[in-house]
Amino acid sequence: MKYAGRLAAVAVVGALSLAACGTDNNTGAPSSAASSNAAGNDNALNGTINAAGSSAQANAIDQWKKDFQAKNPNVSLNYQPSGSGAGVQAFIQGTISLAGSDSALKDDKGEPAAADARCKTGKAINLPMVTGPVAVVYNLPGVDGLQLSPKTIGGIFNSTITKWDDAAIKADNPNAKLPSTAIQAFHRAEESGTSDNFTKFLKTTAEWPYEPAKAWPAEAKGQGSKGSDGVAASVKGTEGAISYVELSYADNSQLQKAKVANGSGEFVELTADSAAKTVEAAEIKGTGNDLKLSIDYATKAAGAYPIVLVTYEITCEKGLAADQVPLVKSFLGYTASDEGQASLKDLGYAPLPSALLAKVRTAVEAIS
Repeated sequence: MKYAGRLAAVAVVGALSLAACGTDNNTGAPSSAASSNAAGNDNALNGTINAAGSSAQANAIDQWKKDFQAKNPNVSLNYQPSGSGAGVQAFIQGTISLAGSDSALKDDKGEPAAADARCKTGKAINLPMVTGPVAVVYNLPGVDGLQLSPKTIGGIFNSTITKWDDAAIKADNPNAKLPSTAIQAFHRAEESGTSDNFTKFLKTTAEWPYEPAKAWPAEAKGQGSKGSDGVAASVKGTEGAISYVELSYADNSQLQKAKVANGSGEFVELTADSAAKTVEAAEIKGTGNDLKLSIDYATKAAGAYPIVLVTYEITCEKGLAADQVPLVKSFLGYTASDEGQASLKDLGYAPLPSALLAKVRTAVEAIS
């Protein structure tokens, strides 16, 4: 379904927050007694949440864990940043209650049906929780403010553009002094939702000859590095390197970030605000409380940075073990609260648009 066709920031965010939490403190927390105060303020909560998946959201999870456990000292959260693919499989196998994934459950892999079967009495739902802008990072001393069109990015990662002074890169950067250094392109070695989103961007915009996938296409060659932190370290330590990594990792490693052209040909610097403009235009493709999104990687919105991912928390709407329901519901209630979303701003993420966030809060409230 579409949420009014487009998800745009709305002026009535305060009213939406009040409606979601049923109180006048505007914390954004769902309010039903069954949720055990889903914003996370109930010291009676006791137990452990086992979760795994996306490394793109690991920094956000670390912050949320710290803040949530300060409010709920008897709750432990174990999150393994094993990659989106591994997280989804662990959830389907029933070894964790919550999976983080940089892409929604995939129909072509039979993941929704398998996840529903794991939930038994309900269905699995995709809850967008983190906007993670994907930076095109590079290591080229003396070349700042690099601009890259999608077609050029596709050529680089498909190994058809192999030198930094290639004519295509020069065309994108007519005033730059580009060296003849060999390009060393790095990609994620394991299945990754970041790779899935990045290859969706390439397929949509760059004449990319391969199908989007969590696994990097072997035909595109390049060098693999494990995890977002591994990719960032590889680029930082290799002159002439280029890769794709979430903004938080790019900033933490102080990597150079390229401006990327959107669908209108505008080269846009990556910021939380420029990435949010693309997420605001996303359409909801799931039904009910399943909030699977479709992102327009070729957006022509002014000032919109086109390579973004939305990281999902995947859990059961109904069917979690009885002791897990109040724990998972409370933790997700906190992550979707105003406080939880605000904590993302200093970590290289962008808070969810308010209209989408209101839908997420409703979905969390329905977990039982």
